[in-house]
Amino acid sequence: RIRRAEVSSPLPGPGLRSGVRADWGARSCCCFSSLWIMLLLPLLLFCLSGLASPVEVKRPRGVSLTNHHFYDESKPFICLDGSATIAFDRVNDDYCDCQDGSDEPGTAACPSGRFHCSNAGYRPQYIPSSRVNDGICDCCDTTDEYNSGVVCENTCKEMGRKEREALKQMAEVAREGFELKKGLIDEASKRKEEKQRKLSELQDGKKSVEEKVEALRLLKEAAEKPEKEAKDAHMKAWEAQKTAEREAKDQARAEEAFRELDVDADGVVSVTELQARAELDVDGDGIMTDSEAQGLLGDSLQVDLVRFQSTVWAAIKEKYQRESLADAQPLPKTPTEEDQAPPPDTHLDQLSPEDDYDEEEDEGEEESDEDGVDEEAKVPPVTPSSDNKAEEDELEKMPPYDDATQALIDAAQKARGQFEEAEKSLKDMEESIRSLEKEISFDFGPHGEFSYLYSQCYDLTTNEYIYRLCPFSRVSQKPKHGGSETSLGTWGSWAGPEDDRFSVMKYEHGTGCWQGPNRSTTVKLSCGKETLVTATTEPSRCEYLMEFVTPAACHEPKEIVHDEF
Repeated sequence: RIRRAEVSSPLPGPGLRSGVRADWGARSCCCFSSLWIMLLLPLLLFCLSGLASPVEVKRPRGVSLTNHHFYDESKPFICLDGSATIAFDRVNDDYCDCQDGSDEPGTAACPSGRFHCSNAGYRPQYIPSSRVNDGICDCCDTTDEYNSGVVCENTCKEMGRKEREALKQMAEVAREGFELKKGLIDEASKRKEEKQRKLSELQDGKKSVEEKVEALRLLKEAAEKPEKEAKDAHMKAWEAQKTAEREAKDQARAEEAFRELDVDADGVVSVTELQARAELDVDGDGIMTDSEAQGLLGDSLQVDLVRFQSTVWAAIKEKYQRESLADAQPLPKTPTEEDQAPPPDTHLDQLSPEDDYDEEEDEGEEESDEDGVDEEAKVPPVTPSSDNKAEEDELEKMPPYDDATQALIDAAQKARGQFEEAEKSLKDMEESIRSLEKEISFDFGPHGEFSYLYSQCYDLTTNEYIYRLCPFSRVSQKPKHGGSETSLGTWGSWAGPEDDRFSVMKYEHGTGCWQGPNRSTTVKLSCGKETLVTATTEPSRCEYLMEFVTPAACHEPKEIVHDEF
């Protein structure tokens, strides 16, 4: 605007000229300031870059940054254990002056000394000072071999990169696992509420079921009483019927036997007729004597049918055989005196002593043969025929119940069925209550995150065994190619340290080892996205170690704090 005014005014006044001069002065001052800024900017950037670069703290070789203030070269050095005070120029002089070796952090002079590897780009570490300049590169930054002549490659950056990748993967697993854990916690909370609700319902409903069972028990007992009375009456009648039938059959057999024994059909059985039946011999010698026959006939010479049925038949019916059977078994020959007395042997006097000895043996054999004949003469016990057995079986078969008794049985059976069904429901309910109470009482972690493992089992198959972990229950092993299962312990308790108690499970009182203790298993839990057994070992005899991965063991990821360089 000023220039336009200057050009357009033909007669500029003093005021206008002074304004123009002022404007040009201001523009000159502005250009001069910009020039100075351009000249000073590189210098300013250089100074700032110097401030941003790392500051190297001067300290003796092998000393960590956290301990550098103990090594002030302007003061005498005091051993870190306080055992001595030495001049500072004796630090790292390759001679051990301090008992703890703190005066020789950069040499191998002290057996108890420690050398600090800075390992820029990786994790710093301490190594025994005896490894300094030993020809082996222990520090990834090669600082431990500064005077051994060995050329080492600095691998800190590569190791740091790999570690960061591994840490990144672990952090990712921990992050995903923790997210899964939060879901497990939510599910555990819902599951616990559901189980507590179900437990309350079962406890509330138990009383009504108990009352129902008691009522059905009374009905059952009421129905069983007339049933028992009716069945007892039926049984009693059946027993009476069997007795009557047996007596009738026995009488019929007695009459039949009487007719068979009454050979001359004169209406009586005599001693002579009885002697004809050798199976009735009393003393078993195969001979029925007169006195034995009279004894069977009740000390009589003959008996009629009535006395036969009442007296004789009871004594002979166990041995008596019908004529058909008696004919099938011929009577043994009764030895006579001629049979018992052998004829004299005319050549006995001519026998030698040896022949005489043999003859005595023959006589012994003959005596034994005679004894055998006597034994064979004894009549074997009479076994019932198949017809008699069938009759007995038919007699023992209980007849069906009458309609009234059967109706009482059906009613009692129905009452029993209803009672047993209700009683089983009550037992199932009580078992469910016990199971729920046990599960709810378990310590499944601070927020119940481990509850999803309950009633689950996880297997690990190795070359020889199949290991099975059933959390909160048991651990076992079974041969891979067949065999019985061996218990490695049952649930004991959480056994982790105080600050991480839920990181270790303990299973105890497993199958005993041969001449050793009972087997036990320690289960170490670690964070993972899956739930599985990863390894099983036996560090010591009968003591097993199992590695178990689960999202429930994941903790909230924390920011990684790097150590000093």
